[in-house]
Amino acid sequence: MDKINQITKEIEKIKIRNSKVEADKAWETSFSRKFLIAILTYFVVILFFKFANLSKPFINAIIPTLGFLLSTLSIPFFKKIWIKNIYKK
Repeated sequence: MDKINQITKEIEKIKIRNSKVEADKAWETSFSRKFLIAILTYFVVILFFKFANLSKPFINAIIPTLGFLLSTLSIPFFKKIWIKNIYKK
């Protein structure tokens, strides 16, 4: 009976770990995360442009932010191509 209890506890630990891994994966691929990083990127670039005394920091910070968003939105497309053509098992 002790062996069954030990196995049951190990299965529960695995289930808890799996749910954490699934939540982490969902966060990593979520639009919310990408949007949050884009906003943070925008404000960091504004600060950099302000300290560098560059003109129109609020307007010019949009370019790197859009570049980030475009790169993250296109990654799933290129990932599928990479898996299909390069990562063959």
